[in-house]
Amino acid sequence: MKEIPEYEKDIASIRTMMERSVKFISLSGLSGILAGIYALAGAAVAWQLVYYPRSPFSYRIETLQEASTLTRLLITAACVLIASLGTGLWLSQRKAKKHGMNLWNVTTKTLAINLAIPLVTGGLFILILLQSGHYGIAAPACLIFYGLALINASANLYDEVRYLGYSEIVLGLIAAYLAGYGLLFWTLGFGVLHIIYGAVMYYRYDK
Repeated sequence: MKEIPEYEKDIASIRTMMERSVKFISLSGLSGILAGIYALAGAAVAWQLVYYPRSPFSYRIETLQEASTLTRLLITAACVLIASLGTGLWLSQRKAKKHGMNLWNVTTKTLAINLAIPLVTGGLFILILLQSGHYGIAAPACLIFYGLALINASANLYDEVRYLGYSEIVLGLIAAYLAGYGLLFWTLGFGVLHIIYGAVMYYRYDK
């Protein structure tokens, strides 16, 4: 007959297997750090396009009158997004292979759907805002919808991701209240916060 400690080990093993079956454990903290670095680089380019030679901390009261500038900003944001997604997928694939798991499974499909719904909705909403000339609310909307997407998908991710989602929403609301500092808050949300939470996740789960 098994002793009590052995039963506890069995229960712990079963619990671990259940958590693995519902959580996307292949997410790499390093991908969050790199995404933050990409965002900082993108913010530097945006500053050159919009603010230069003024300080990024300055209150911006002008609107983006030139269509070419807006187009370049959208291209910059798209490059940051593609680089972040590509790096995340590559690192996740590598981590999944290391653990002997398939990257694309039922959990991944559920995660993709939960992320996509708020992100696609937010992306379309932001495009409508830009088309209507409401540039000042675009950056806050990016942060808010991204935070909602993280929270919506947090059941299949580490708990830190949910807290990152809360942080993004709060930062987005502050940015909406302080319209005119969009680039600064965008940099904090997608750059600094990603690096901080990515470092925490890397220390806890990747080392």
